[in-house]
Amino acid sequence: MTASDAGSTAWTGRRLGSGSGVSVLVATAIVVADMVGVGVFTSLGFQVKDIPSGFSILLLWTVGGIVALCGVFSYSELGAMFPRSSGEYNFLGRAYHPAFGFLAGWVSATVGFAAPVALAAMAFGQYAKSVIPTLPPIPLAIGVVWLVSIVQLTGVKHSSTFQLVSTILKVILIVAFLVAGFAIGIRQPVSFMPASGDFGHITSAPFAIGLVFVMYSFSGWNAATYIIGELHMPQQSLPRALLAGTLIVMVLYVALNAVFLYATPIDKLAGQLEVASISGAAIFGDLGGRIVGTMICVGLISSISAMMWIGPRVMMTMGEDIPALRVFSRKSASGAPAYAILFQLAIANLLLFTRSFEAVLDFIQFALLFCSFFTVLGVIKLRFTDPALPRPYRAWGYPVTPVVFLLVTAFMMYYLLTERPVQSLSSMLIMLSGLLIYAIFRRRPDAAATLPNRE
Repeated sequence: MTASDAGSTAWTGRRLGSGSGVSVLVATAIVVADMVGVGVFTSLGFQVKDIPSGFSILLLWTVGGIVALCGVFSYSELGAMFPRSSGEYNFLGRAYHPAFGFLAGWVSATVGFAAPVALAAMAFGQYAKSVIPTLPPIPLAIGVVWLVSIVQLTGVKHSSTFQLVSTILKVILIVAFLVAGFAIGIRQPVSFMPASGDFGHITSAPFAIGLVFVMYSFSGWNAATYIIGELHMPQQSLPRALLAGTLIVMVLYVALNAVFLYATPIDKLAGQLEVASISGAAIFGDLGGRIVGTMICVGLISSISAMMWIGPRVMMTMGEDIPALRVFSRKSASGAPAYAILFQLAIANLLLFTRSFEAVLDFIQFALLFCSFFTVLGVIKLRFTDPALPRPYRAWGYPVTPVVFLLVTAFMMYYLLTERPVQSLSSMLIMLSGLLIYAIFRRRPDAAATLPNRE
């Protein structure tokens, strides 16, 4: 298969006609694993400090889930229209211009996934140390990334099994924690029913700012769009996986925050980062920290696995289109994009060794939101500019659902610009550097025929 074939309609037709691929269940596991990291276990303390209301807190997380679902509907329409791996690289290139797609791909393929992998790995090391104090965090972080990468290098079949098992175990442990919390936890004087002061909390600035951080915890709802080309019957399985995965996480998030509030005094949670450990201690006593640490460690393994699966697919697809990157499109005998996986592994290790992953995440947050915003806006654009394009799936609730997502994402970008102007402007510079590299590729005589197009 040539690089140009990979982006053509003929390629899409052949891929859709294949009889095997990643199942809806595994794709759903990828979505769940990518979404549930450490965010939900650390956010509540800062939210409840300004919003001391059980009902308002649960509503905050419910609203976050609804906004994520609005994004799911739009991404599902684009994914069914353009069933090719790589997420925003594919969608923006088709909806607007190949240069826009390259911009998104450049961010994702370099640090967009490697930085979250490094952060999750570092968190794994820290939580493992809380379980067994003699364990060294950095070697553990590096070791878990290498372990997961080796699994990914064995091919899609083994990756699917590992992802499914690790994600199911993650969900089982969370559900067990929830059951234990409600069963043996000491109920606190908190109400989850609406009260007279809740309207003021819901319309307050802390609620809006809290939604920004809730949405960060929900990030990853689009994970399956990065492996569309590997899905079995993607036009049906992608919307199902995105919807099921997001709904599962939404229920888990609301339930987790409910059990934190149910079993732990609010004054002990307020302003604290380690809310899960504090709640674990309230529920299980002295062993609570270790129990929670073990649960989070297992969960982080599945998260790292998901990101080490989907991230390299961006570079793989770019390699199919761009001659200078063609080495990354090569697959092993087992079907794994080995060079792309090793590339992301190398960057993640570099970020771990230099301890720069948190700074990189701060710099790229605006770029990631920017790309998501214009991807969803692309659904509206294509409804006007290309109404005759086949749409095997049409976004539910259109145009309300994409507009809701756009408004919340625009607010998040505004928040970053005002609260973190240096990081946001640096994020724009990273995107502009991608355009510069794209321009260099466009000047190459052998690049014109292979860069993605909108036809």
